[in-house]
This record gives sequence, structure tokens and C-alpha cells, in this order.
Amino acid sequence: MVAVATPRTPVTDPLALAALDTERHVAAAGWDQNPRLFALVDTAELVEAEPSIRGGLGPTDLLPGSLTAVEQEGLPQTSDLESLLGRIAWPDGVTGAAIALERVVVPPEAERDLPSDPRAALEALAGHPDRRDVRLLVAVTRAGGAICLLRQRSHDSDDQVATGPDLAPGLVHALRATFDT
Repeated sequence: MVAVATPRTPVTDPLALAALDTERHVAAAGWDQNPRLFALVDTAELVEAEPSIRGGLGPTDLLPGSLTAVEQEGLPQTSDLESLLGRIAWPDGVTGAAIALERVVVPPEAERDLPSDPRAALEALAGHPDRRDVRLLVAVTRAGGAICLLRQRSHDSDDQVATGPDLAPGLVHALRATFDT
């Protein structure tokens, strides 16, 4: 099921709240960004370790179980994101992780006649009249929770972000694997 987050739909799940906040943070920087990776940490533990951040938190940030996203800067640029995620391991204090990335989506029939050369195929997809630019944010917890958010460039508004548990199953799996021991 895909839902669109609206002001009338209260969100109370800590993972969903952290994902929505993180997606809005990424969206504020505009489009054409490189992938961005975030550790999700327990907000209460973070405030205990860094009391100075308490003043910048909102009411939902102080609810039990709330999560705070901490961006992992210096993520190497790669065309094989799943392989990169396969080399990441999180310390015990990290409750979850989130990744934001942009993709080009085309109708299935547009992929049938693509050139075999990867660069030519990319050019054909980029120039396709039915292409849609989207940003995915996938967030998972060590305990197995997952949420995916999808924002379209053509509907670039906070109230038009689609959510669902399986919008990007491959990314959910790859991000969950970062917690495998």
C-alpha cells in the first residue's frame, strides 16, 4: 500500500517520523544530489551524550523511541551502491540507517529497446519523453522495521511524498544487510 503523507494523517511511528524529517532535510538541498547516507540513533541517548542539542529538538523528538538521523559524510561516489552498502557495518549504538538517492523512472516498454552500451542506454533513458525523476529515501532499523519514501520532481511538495514498506525492496534488503554481523 502506498500512502501520501498529509497534515491530516498523523504519523507517530519513530522510524516514519525520522524518515520524513530526513527526506525533508534532503529535499531542502534541491535536486541532482549524490546519494546521502544517515545513521539513525536513539534521540534520548544522543541528548544524553550531547545535551546542547536538546534546545533544537521539537516535541516529537522527545517522545520515547524517537530517532535522530546523523549524516555520514564522505560517501564515495559509485555506480554500484549495493556493493558499497555491502561494505558498511554499523556500531551497536546505531539503531537504524537511511539512504536517499535519486533515480530516473521510465515505463517498462521504454526499457525494451535500450542500447547494450551502458552510456548510450543512460542517454536514451535521460531523453525519454515519459521519464520521471524521483528521490527515494529508504530507512530501516536493526530490529527489522522499514519504510520507503518517494518524491517526484514533477510533484516536489512535502504533502506529495508517497510512503510504503516496499517501494524499493532491493534497497531495503541492501540497507538491512549493513546490520548483519
